[in-house]
Amino acid sequence: MALRTFTGGGPRERLARHGAESLGNAELLAVLLGSGHRGQTALEVAGRTLRAAGDLRSVATATVAELCLARGLGPAKAARIAAAAEFGRRVASVHPFRGPSIERSADVVRLVGPKMRASDVELFLGLPLDARNRPLGELLIAKGGLTHCTVSPADAFRPLLRCGAASVIFVHNHPSGRAEPSAEDIELTRRLCAAGELLGLPVLDHVVVGWENHASLADLKLMPVPQLMVP
Repeated sequence: MALRTFTGGGPRERLARHGAESLGNAELLAVLLGSGHRGQTALEVAGRTLRAAGDLRSVATATVAELCLARGLGPAKAARIAAAAEFGRRVASVHPFRGPSIERSADVVRLVGPKMRASDVELFLGLPLDARNRPLGELLIAKGGLTHCTVSPADAFRPLLRCGAASVIFVHNHPSGRAEPSAEDIELTRRLCAAGELLGLPVLDHVVVGWENHASLADLKLMPVPQLMVP
């Protein structure tokens, strides 16, 4: 079957020739829109939408109803943007079974950072690991509000014990954007580590994800026995 080629110099043509990574934010959004509105090109509508929203993250987390408030975006275009944003979040949260070993907190952020940063509410995840620190999956332990997420050791360890994990790393986000662990985060980590020791399921780290950085309680030596390393 012959490959279809694109001619011209628009975003779709550049994407076909050089890959999606070569496009700017407005150009990517223009490809999703597909067409313009009332004499304006798709790229012009995309640029205006981004400026009105303030940044790409705001566009990606907006509801269809909120997107429809932008001039030039009807329900069909708004739904296309919302679907693409959710598709990207789901891809970012899917990990191969027994993927590469996690050796440092940056590996954790590479796995779940995009999903955590895209959330407007606090999420608390458990990453069960095998004996070689390879992730067995991703467990949503709790989902909270803008500033708080209630987690108990029982809620955290119940699903982890069912999946046969050898150890666990906990991760949660701060929708405020700041990654510094709070006093509550430190106290929760102490309780989780104590429960893990009793259950024979050691907690290797607790990572807090902010908008632009992250904080590892193991790296900060705020855990009883920080031991994130490959056996």
